[in-house]
Amino acid sequence: MAGASAPKRQDTRKFFENLSGAGKSIAVLTSGGDAQGMNAAVRAVVRMGIYVGAKVYFIHEGYQGMVDGGDNIKEAKWESVSSMLQVGGTVIGSARCKDFRTHEGRLKAAHNLVQRDITNLCVIGGDGSLTGANLFREEWSSLLEELLQQGLIDEEATQRNSELHIVGMVGSIDNDFCGTDMTIGTDSALHRIIEVVDAIMTTAQSHQRTFVLEVMGRHCGYLALVSALACGADWVFIPEMPPEDGWEDNMCQKLSEIRSRGSRLNIIIVAEGATDRQGQHITSDFVKDLVVRRLGFDTRVTILGHVQRGGTPSAFDRILASRMGVEAVLALLEASANTPACVVSLVGNQAVRLPLMECVQMTQEVQKAMDEKKFDEAVRLRGRSFENNLSTYRLLSFRKADSELPNSSFNVAVMNVGAPAAGMNAAVRSAVRVGITEGHKMFAVNDGFEGFYKGQIKEIKWGDVGGWTGQGGSLLGTKRTLPGKHLDKIAEQMRIHNINALLVVGGFEAFESILQLYVARADYEEFCIPMCILPATISNNVPGTDLSLGADTSLNAIVETCDRIKQSASGTKRRVFIIETMGGYCGYLATVGGLAAGADTVYIYEEPFDIRDLQANVEHLTEKMKTSIQRGLVLRNENCNENFTTDFIYQLYSEEGRGVFDCRKNILGHMQQGGAPSPFDRNFGTKIAAKAMQWITRTLKESYKGGRVFANSEETACLLGMRRRTLVFQPVVQLRDETDFVHRIPKEQWWLKLRPLMKILAKYKTSYDVSDSGQLEHVTRVRPKDSNTSTAI
Repeated sequence: MAGASAPKRQDTRKFFENLSGAGKSIAVLTSGGDAQGMNAAVRAVVRMGIYVGAKVYFIHEGYQGMVDGGDNIKEAKWESVSSMLQVGGTVIGSARCKDFRTHEGRLKAAHNLVQRDITNLCVIGGDGSLTGANLFREEWSSLLEELLQQGLIDEEATQRNSELHIVGMVGSIDNDFCGTDMTIGTDSALHRIIEVVDAIMTTAQSHQRTFVLEVMGRHCGYLALVSALACGADWVFIPEMPPEDGWEDNMCQKLSEIRSRGSRLNIIIVAEGATDRQGQHITSDFVKDLVVRRLGFDTRVTILGHVQRGGTPSAFDRILASRMGVEAVLALLEASANTPACVVSLVGNQAVRLPLMECVQMTQEVQKAMDEKKFDEAVRLRGRSFENNLSTYRLLSFRKADSELPNSSFNVAVMNVGAPAAGMNAAVRSAVRVGITEGHKMFAVNDGFEGFYKGQIKEIKWGDVGGWTGQGGSLLGTKRTLPGKHLDKIAEQMRIHNINALLVVGGFEAFESILQLYVARADYEEFCIPMCILPATISNNVPGTDLSLGADTSLNAIVETCDRIKQSASGTKRRVFIIETMGGYCGYLATVGGLAAGADTVYIYEEPFDIRDLQANVEHLTEKMKTSIQRGLVLRNENCNENFTTDFIYQLYSEEGRGVFDCRKNILGHMQQGGAPSPFDRNFGTKIAAKAMQWITRTLKESYKGGRVFANSEETACLLGMRRRTLVFQPVVQLRDETDFVHRIPKEQWWLKLRPLMKILAKYKTSYDVSDSGQLEHVTRVRPKDSNTSTAI
């Protein structure tokens, strides 16, 4: 691994070298319904467990395998989990198990674990599986006592195995578990749904049809809600918030209004557990018959079914599951007799540990609230992410009559700057519609600041942005031109069109542009208006945010290509692929893509490497070729080193590996910028743009004095970024000090702490800072009023 020898640091931090797994045994099982990404979690648990010196066991077929014992419980080797990262479902099998619900079943299971000295369990499943694990832990002492009395185990075994530690990871496509923003499998299920919706939209448009799509979610409407948000569906039915009585009239009226404005299709999304206010089931067929009877529209039903569980896991799910798997092993190593069973989870961008039963109780409370028809309470209990999704969907999908809109008399311009990134169009659509709802007149600027100074500015209406969420690239047109040289002309256009606020969706150039306009406020009063940037670049190199729009879509493109390349390498055996990714000087795409694709080495600018590191990496691959995994994957960021080019590394590996492995190289190029936006980017773009427009409205009102807008404080030129767990507006002038302008990257980047994790999973000895790893927290119920700071997607 590049720079594998970690530099000596001041020991203010906690390193996991102090946590040894020697003499411990960890077992991993998947239980309940399968979910894409479970294999990535299993792989991470196995490799991290072996890395810290523990013995790791697979338990095949979930709890059934634990009860049956025998060959169902097998020791795992490093190579056992090779090639499973890209496979959907769970390769160690999962089963619903009746036996484990009985005392006899749990007694057998305890006996099987004690025989192998397994006292650490990592359970990947839904709330049912995790509740079962907790009960097992609570009964553990009495089960051992019983086994001892029956003469099945001796006193020494009882002493050795006196404590059972349990850590859970939530694998469920429904995202129905409280306390965690995303469960393993949810993002992949959304990918399946959106692929289908995108395909259906083209045929619906051809025939002017209405499509009713039924998605999974018996008790949770997350998939239905987020896919409705990501494809701009006209109506959505979810169990947590049944439609108001009389919804049939409202829905039909809305559908016919949409058609009368020139749209050729309608999309309605129904969660399988949707009901009305009286608790009557709303089926997709019922909705179809209603539309046909009332409106006479040609209507079709598509039930997605198990397609949503299948297919390869998305990049997000692989990263999530790999981070959670490593975190789970750390939690087991740190567990003591009095720590409660916990689940490892992600909140915002941060790993957290939460008491398992607190999460389960809160999840059950949601169902209770729904049963008692306390629907607002159910939505609140689902968490900030769910609440945000629902309010954003309502804001964007219901157009108010002009007479109902507040009349703000403000003009707001929206534009794209820099290279195209997937999700830009979703952000523009959301900004335009929220702006109109807030009473503003919205203006679109074509072709960035170049179009701005040339006067390519025109009003944009609600209907102009219909169907934009699923479009890749930039429909407004985007250029890298900075405003600095054209300030006079830009100020003149602002006067002509009376622009009172500016929203810029773009990458590093967008940041530089607003910084230039901010500095120019001293000379141009026209720039004394609220200005906001939404970071959108595949490179993820904008200061002030952990994630940029477009990076997720790009990662998925990289990972998909790496999967295909690995498959080709597996066929030929003893082959190493060297792949060059984009990103400028920022190693985000290479690093996180490498983690999601299972790379052996990743070279980036932020972690300098020399010829000795290259030599060590070649030797590492030579060793690997002696095992059963005879292929290698090396990623290189395009600007990681001016002399160690992709060609140089390819030639070096080819020469040094001669007779052991052969090499191929691949430059991914602009395919990383294209394609339809991922569900994450559509949703992220939609939500941050809505939030930015609300900020613009507030700031306009605050800075409107004496009949005009005048905003010249630092706080009125901001970037809206995601920082750990929250979305924050940060003045661009304050971000200036956090930026390396020569290399166009932030001085500090959170994802660098994922690199040791990638090295460990590729079998390199390294130093891993765990001071940032999740401490046990409690599930929060009563949240502060400004819960819209949540970033959860």
